[in-house]
Amino acid sequence: MPINITMPALSPTMEEGNLSKWLVKEGDKVSPGDVIAEIETDKATMEVEAVDEGTVAKLVVPAGTEGVKVNALIAILAGEGEDAGAAAKSDGGAAPKAEAPKADAPKAEAPRADAPKPAEAAATAPAPAAKAEPAPAANGHAGGERVFASPLARRIAKDAGIDVAAVSGSGPHGRVVKADVEAAISWGGATAAPAAKAPAGAPPTAPALKPMSDDQVLKLFAEGSYELVPHDNMRKTIARRLVEAKSTIPHFYLTLDCELDALLTLRTQLNAAAPVKKTEKGEAPAYKLSVNDMVIKAMAMALMAVPDANASWTESAMVKHKHADVGVAVSIPGGLITPIIRRADEKTLSTISNEMKDLASRARSRKLKPEEYQGGTTAVSNLGMFGVKDFAAVINPPHATILAVGAGEERAVVKNGEIKIATVMSVTLSTDHRAVDGALGAELLGAFKRIIENPMGMLV
Repeated sequence: MPINITMPALSPTMEEGNLSKWLVKEGDKVSPGDVIAEIETDKATMEVEAVDEGTVAKLVVPAGTEGVKVNALIAILAGEGEDAGAAAKSDGGAAPKAEAPKADAPKAEAPRADAPKPAEAAATAPAPAAKAEPAPAANGHAGGERVFASPLARRIAKDAGIDVAAVSGSGPHGRVVKADVEAAISWGGATAAPAAKAPAGAPPTAPALKPMSDDQVLKLFAEGSYELVPHDNMRKTIARRLVEAKSTIPHFYLTLDCELDALLTLRTQLNAAAPVKKTEKGEAPAYKLSVNDMVIKAMAMALMAVPDANASWTESAMVKHKHADVGVAVSIPGGLITPIIRRADEKTLSTISNEMKDLASRARSRKLKPEEYQGGTTAVSNLGMFGVKDFAAVINPPHATILAVGAGEERAVVKNGEIKIATVMSVTLSTDHRAVDGALGAELLGAFKRIIENPMGMLV
């Protein structure tokens, strides 16, 4: 029987991807674990491994195809002893198709005009086994579509208040498994179940404002005065996430000035003391600290000093984190990505520096793994290298905070009644007011300022 290979969901939010390259050709034999293709998601280019053994009978989707829906058929394998030519002529069998999920559901479960009403069905249907789950909870949802998910994944989703139908599955044929639900929870949850209708007699709500359509925008400009550059997956995802963040998170902002002179002096001393190591390009220092490396460490230490601010908001509970996983915004062609320094509170400055350089390099070549940029407990966005004095950053769920870092510049400051010159950096903390209120945010930002202005504490 032919084996269908479908477009995998490589992240909780992935809906489609670009099939960049096939690493096999028709007639090749593959085994489980063999890398067969490269898929470009919104954030990275990832390798796809075979999960079955067989012969490549047909490459359904050509290399270079964009916008391939998750769970769409992309290739067919011929099983052991099966004729590859015959397998290639198959239409993919019952493989789920992203464009028409209802067509793939068993006919017996599709609603019919002559089907008995729920009450009649309950009266006439044979009694289920004692431990069997009701059919809607196991395989369907309110819309009548069939949802493939393991019982454990359903239970975890139910406990977390997540609609399992809105979670992309990475199991066989798009089946939602435990890891998919846990990943969705770490991203702030999947799409919630449809809201209940307003009670009869309730006052009508104002219609939601809609953005201008493409045609409305283009009519504002003279024909020939512009060119259209289609959005890639990354830009679409960034736009969607920013709209979600600003429309669902009540942001508020706190700004402080931090003096950097002591930090800059310590950084110079530490870099001068770096041991020399041999590399392929010759000798080089074992590390080279940047101000941003020290900002990451200071933010992690501040969260440990103010643990109530190291949190994420969910509708049912506050998620209190035990470690500070700091995301760092990295600009890449066409957008940005936020790789994460895990447990930054426990790492030395040299470790953070070298790890950040590696993550940033692989981010720009789009080689990061999902676990390297998903999740985290806070983030840092630094535009100081562009000369930006101060700005306010948008929170990236499930974070409750993000620190916007401006440029360090010489300013006149008053000390003991005298005007002095000091290197000063403005930082702005954006917080989710549901999780971090004003006083708590001020306490966190104050802890950050103390660490930055007394940097020797980072070495203890």
